[in-house]
Amino acid sequence: MCTVLLAYQVDPRYRLILAANRDEFYQRPTAGASYWDDANHLFAGRDLVHGGTWLGVTTRGRIAALTNYRQPQESGLHGLSRGHLVSEYLSGEKTAQEYLEALRDKGGSYSGYNLLFGDPDRLYCYSNKSDDSIRIVPGIHGLSNHLLNTPWPKVERGKQSLARLLEAGSFTQEDLFAILADSTKAPDEQLPDTGVGLELERLLSSIFITSERYGTRSSTILLVDQDFQATFVERNFDGSDVRDTKVCFDWS
Repeated sequence: MCTVLLAYQVDPRYRLILAANRDEFYQRPTAGASYWDDANHLFAGRDLVHGGTWLGVTTRGRIAALTNYRQPQESGLHGLSRGHLVSEYLSGEKTAQEYLEALRDKGGSYSGYNLLFGDPDRLYCYSNKSDDSIRIVPGIHGLSNHLLNTPWPKVERGKQSLARLLEAGSFTQEDLFAILADSTKAPDEQLPDTGVGLELERLLSSIFITSERYGTRSSTILLVDQDFQATFVERNFDGSDVRDTKVCFDWS
């Protein structure tokens, strides 16, 4: 998961709007969003290499999403899969505060990550790179492969697009998917320097990424209205077909 946009308690219709892209190597085996056989209250896609996930929800109202922290010198140093941090929270019984303490205890066992987790009333973002947790406050937020609201071009572009959409007063799910489909690359002078080289920084600077081996594999929209009625839609780009999976929940 490489881009997550949030509008939290700023829209009269929805207490939470989440729009996210998962970027990954095309050859990595993946299952689309569904209920899990071994945790039938959990709805998420699944990494078929290690068994975790990048974004999911539960029938009980839990939410979790993960982005990696881009630090190429760390590659291969840690053996544990970060996707299990998402599925562990979603399938477990720990409160958000209890899980936060568990994350702090084992943060050094994983390569850099950001974990967004909680429920529509209380959302947190924890990064093991800063060892800091942030309670999400009302507003529009963006998360990519650095810390929450780090002003990378793709994050700022996504936040601005989401703000304009909300200011218009009426929008559809397709309008949100259009934000996630933005393939505009940032000018070189605006690119971060994360140690991957200029060519790769350019490639990764768009919200929607395409290349020969790596790119956006799926886009996900989560809408939670003021009555805690939730709609989850995953748009999957694997293969030649574009497929949507939609499910609704009553979290009241």
